[in-house]
Amino acid sequence: MSEPRADDIPRLTQLAHGGGCACKIPPGELDSLVAGLSGGHGAAVDPALELMIGLDSGGDDAAVVRLDGERAIVTTADFFTPVVDDPYDWGRIAAANALSDVYAMGGVPVAAVNLLGWPREKLSLEVAARVLSGGRDVAHAAGCHVGGGHSVDDPEPKYGMSVVGVVQPDRMLRMDAAAPGLPLTLTKPLGTGVLNTRHKATGTVFPEAVETMAALNRDASRAAVESGIRSGTDVTGFGLLGHMYKLARAANVTAVVNSSAVPLLTDARKAVADGFVSGGTHRNLDWITPFTDFGAVSGEERLLLADAQTSGGLLLAGELPGHPVIGEIRPPGPFPLVVRA
Repeated sequence: MSEPRADDIPRLTQLAHGGGCACKIPPGELDSLVAGLSGGHGAAVDPALELMIGLDSGGDDAAVVRLDGERAIVTTADFFTPVVDDPYDWGRIAAANALSDVYAMGGVPVAAVNLLGWPREKLSLEVAARVLSGGRDVAHAAGCHVGGGHSVDDPEPKYGMSVVGVVQPDRMLRMDAAAPGLPLTLTKPLGTGVLNTRHKATGTVFPEAVETMAALNRDASRAAVESGIRSGTDVTGFGLLGHMYKLARAANVTAVVNSSAVPLLTDARKAVADGFVSGGTHRNLDWITPFTDFGAVSGEERLLLADAQTSGGLLLAGELPGHPVIGEIRPPGPFPLVVRA
């Protein structure tokens, strides 16, 4: 099957109202929705296995079910609308993002299935094949099998994966294990949200952002587990501050971030200054502001820290050589989040 020429393909980002993880349901609304499904609403009848992490965990990245004393299953699903116009790159990014949920738990992905929504009358199946090829190639690079999946006719294109992995229960990364005195490490730079918004508006391609989003969190996850780190999450649609707040809330601690230590992609700061900020990022900032002591940090800096990331890095409660320490965990105080310039 021949590949379609680039000029034969409509701009994928113009076929959806949002892009990437910025199209998530706003975090405050999602909290309310999930609260109605957890806590006091019963459990599975006669379950075959123990649920270690689920709806009541405070928002961890995947569900974990214990198999025995040494093994547990990690299961997750993640999909979104196009974040870039190139179909193969979109597939790579979506797959890396879905696999990241397993890495964020300290697990190893072993099998995935595709999730595809496709506007058949607007986009050819050849374009869909390129998306699926990108997802397959990234999953295979991760050592993860890909088999089948599910597809529907959809007015907006959507793609992602449902992934199953394995993890050792006593070496798992989880949000509620963050403890005072631990440093906070971030393994990828911020800025994919504002650069993707600029790409959607102007068509300008930012190769550094594309490769950052398509990069696996595998090595960072493995190194974190081997070094004894036991608390972390990945940074996606709720922004660095949103995911940091969820971690602080789950562990009943205060998370302090030094904004000057947070790494940024080239041109990210300029994109904010030029106004390329998604609605998702503004919603993130509105959500976390009541829980945050921002001090004298500027409005543009706040937007970058709340920027809705797609396939971001790991936020770890512990130091990981080769990656920047951006803050620390402190005992609980007046605010779960503290931002320093």
